Amino acid sequence: MADNTPQTHLDTRYSDPRATATGWPDAAAQLADAELFWISTVRPDGRPHVTPLPAVWADGALHFCTGPKERKAKNLAANPHVTLTTGNNTWNKGYDLVVEGEAVRVSEEGRLRELAAAWEAKYGSFWHFEVRDGAFHHAPGPAFVFSVAPRTVFGFGKGEPFSQTRWRFT
Repeated sequence: MADNTPQTHLDTRYSDPRATATGWPDAAAQLADAELFWISTVRPDGRPHVTPLPAVWADGALHFCTGPKERKAKNLAANPHVTLTTGNNTWNKGYDLVVEGEAVRVSEEGRLRELAAAWEAKYGSFWHFEVRDGAFHHAPGPAFVFSVAPRTVFGFGKGEPFSQTRWRFT
């Protein structure tokens, strides 16, 4: 990512008059702490595909992994555009984030080792990966790793005051 300081904008159409824009450091911290994300990809025939997964925020990007034969990997081979969301399922409290970007495969083994350590540090030994042949490896088999540097992120403050903040990266 060329510039990790995004343009921040509070959308007053969807925000309480008392609302203020959420700062990017707060949103990035929430991305780092979030346990579960939902990823949206597009099937080759144009239909959407959505599934939950764990992800790691590192060096200004979200990282996730998927088996090479899973629907996500097949979809990304045809169309790398993704949306990842996190937050909670309540209407009147919390903060939701929507990250839009392009999924780029990570295959450099030094970087994969760093990310494997980050996965295990965040999620525990269940998510221990060996690194070889440009992928993560564990009992179910190989997993490709993808990085999504945000292009646009939306933040939705729920409760009093409701707010919608947009961050755009150049």
